[in-house]
Amino acid sequence: MGFWQRFTMIFKSKANKALDKAEDPRETLDYSYEKQLELLQKVRRGVADVATSRKRVELQMQGLQQQADKLDAQARAALQGGREDLAREALTRKSGLTNQLNDLQTQLTQLQGQEEKMVDAAQRLQAKIDAFRTKKETIKAQYSAAEAQTKINEAFAGVSEELSDVGLAIQRAEEKTQTMTARAGAIDELLASGALEDPTGTTKDNLTRELEAMASQSDVDSQLAAMKAEVSGSPAKPAVEAPATPAVEAPAKQPPPASGGNS
Repeated sequence: MGFWQRFTMIFKSKANKALDKAEDPRETLDYSYEKQLELLQKVRRGVADVATSRKRVELQMQGLQQQADKLDAQARAALQGGREDLAREALTRKSGLTNQLNDLQTQLTQLQGQEEKMVDAAQRLQAKIDAFRTKKETIKAQYSAAEAQTKINEAFAGVSEELSDVGLAIQRAEEKTQTMTARAGAIDELLASGALEDPTGTTKDNLTRELEAMASQSDVDSQLAAMKAEVSGSPAKPAVEAPATPAVEAPAKQPPPASGGNS
């Protein structure tokens, strides 16, 4: 296949696809119905023209028949008056009119037959157009319903796609949240164990925390002892000096003199 043939085929296929997309069957049906109505109008005008011609022939025949009757009466009158020559002339003219009447009768018969055929054709065409109109409206209603259903389905499909995208986004967000939570927990455990150094310097290992807790507990015990001394009525200053009692207990360590007594 040559280049031009391929180009022509592609162009025709694209044009046919574009036309099929742009075509609205309802508009096509309405256009066909209008064309049929125009054809019916032409047939009816033809019937009217034939009927007019028939009527004109009938009028001509009536006129000729009146002339023929008049000539016949004149011929009879001429014979009664002894004028055979005039009677012959009148009958000769009547014979000519009779020939014209015969010709017109032939035309009239043909026009009547043509008129009957055209009237029958117009009636049959009218019946077909009426049936087409009913079919057209049915198809248009079905097409409109199908079009509406298609739009509804497309709308639902679009909503389903959007909901699917939203579901995927929620799933990704949940997975990312779980990952971040697990990562934060792992970092907390590493910082608590001292395996990971806190750059802010606020993280302490277990040993340091235990020592600080013991010191804090000792301070609490000292404050509690002082508070008990105050409650019991002892002077406030000695109560404050209560933590120094371990140093006063030095005389209690006199076992050596006791052993000297034994000597």
